Amino acid sequence: MTTNSNKPVLEIRGIAKRFDTTQALDDVSLDIFSGEIHALLGENGAGKSTLIKIMTGVHQPDRGEIVLDGRPIRIGNAVEAQAHGIAAIYQEPMIFPDLTVAENIFISHRDQGAILGWSKMYHDAAAILSKLDVHLDVRQPARGLTLAAQQAVEIAKAISLKVRVLIMDEPTASLSAHEVTQLFKLAATLREQGVAILFISHRMEEVFEIADRVTVLRDGKKISSAPRAEVTPESAIRDMVGRKVEEFFAKSQAQRGDRLLSTRGLGKAGVFSDISFDVYRGEVLGFAGLVGSRRTDVGLALFGVEPADAGEITFDGKPVKLHSADRALQIGIAYATEDRRALGLAMPMSIAANISLPMLREYLSRLGLIKRAAEESAAERFRERLAIRAPSVRVEVARLSGGNQQKVMLSKWLNARPQLLVLDEPTRGIDVSAKAEVHHMINDLAAQGLGIILISSDLPELLAMSDRILVMREGRQMGIFTREEATQEKVLTAAMGQNRGTGEMQ
Repeated sequence: MTTNSNKPVLEIRGIAKRFDTTQALDDVSLDIFSGEIHALLGENGAGKSTLIKIMTGVHQPDRGEIVLDGRPIRIGNAVEAQAHGIAAIYQEPMIFPDLTVAENIFISHRDQGAILGWSKMYHDAAAILSKLDVHLDVRQPARGLTLAAQQAVEIAKAISLKVRVLIMDEPTASLSAHEVTQLFKLAATLREQGVAILFISHRMEEVFEIADRVTVLRDGKKISSAPRAEVTPESAIRDMVGRKVEEFFAKSQAQRGDRLLSTRGLGKAGVFSDISFDVYRGEVLGFAGLVGSRRTDVGLALFGVEPADAGEITFDGKPVKLHSADRALQIGIAYATEDRRALGLAMPMSIAANISLPMLREYLSRLGLIKRAAEESAAERFRERLAIRAPSVRVEVARLSGGNQQKVMLSKWLNARPQLLVLDEPTRGIDVSAKAEVHHMINDLAAQGLGIILISSDLPELLAMSDRILVMREGRQMGIFTREEATQEKVLTAAMGQNRGTGEMQ
């Protein structure tokens, strides 16, 4: 860490913010130092997003002040935040795909007359990227850039605005492990150059890899703030949830029932091939693999969205053809996508409307009108069963936290009464407490006799929650490990193509 002085570059002093009856922030104070990566932790709803929006001028605080270099400042909008050297990058980069890399870097300068000509823009953009040790053609269109490259362009944009405080809000949520490493190298470079970084992530291992200081918010209040050396993952989690969480992975020993699903030689031209496995009632079969392993493609084939064109599928003892999602639902297969916002939920619609959507025919009257009372009654049962935190099932899903949105999506598919549930990255982007609740839910569903396929990039989660783990690499099955055989080293080695699991089906 290369802190420039003992005085913070930015001070948050007694910030409070209320929205209607919700106290989003209550007397929050925070010091941010130059040349330091400061991690901000908290469950969904803890107040992190509200604090970021106040720092970037989206919201105005009800009380408190922001102090820059010892002087109170007012941040009325994003332009004023940038003028003070405060910028933010998010999980989804805000890139203009049809503009060049250089144009994206300097897009915020146009109204200020900062660009004197194309040659100077390209030269300056290349100089900024070189300073970050990023190798991109500044004349190429941004369309087609990887997420990691888009993040680098966003950071370069912030550098062009002479950023002093850079907020990184869940920047790694959609990145591969290699891309995360690249981003962390960028963050380390910025830290050495004296930039203060406020880093928000739900991934505890990332926080303890990169952060110099850790602050925890809970229910809109600051609970703790200390150097990383004085914080442990266990103490941070305890501060986040307000209780000691002894066990986040709740899978009990499977009471395996009859064989529910069998695939033999399943394949899709150019995507995956020769995939053979069984799933039993009451069992969680984990799917492991690195980025590009095609695990999701197998899940989509089982749900009939992207049907396989080779091999055989047997469900409940009978050969089946899964040519559509309707057919999959009809026989008892449901699939919860990893992208709940774009594909899993209708964000402007209510909790009740989302939960009823796959089975909408059951909620229609003879005249084709929706029976609202029946729809809301069913949704209310799931709200209680899954502890969805919302004042009413009539609330728009877009207004819920990520963890509660995930519960609504699970409710939507459970309402279809499946026998086999495919869960694709069910805990991505949700906080530790919500993650624990999803794990308990998976355990309970398996105990009730559902067969579950768990696709996850979180290897500790897979190892803890799965009865067996199928490992894939580049569309090929590398083997199947039993719960007793599976270790992190064995699974990763197989995923990298170095060896194979037992390959047994039973």
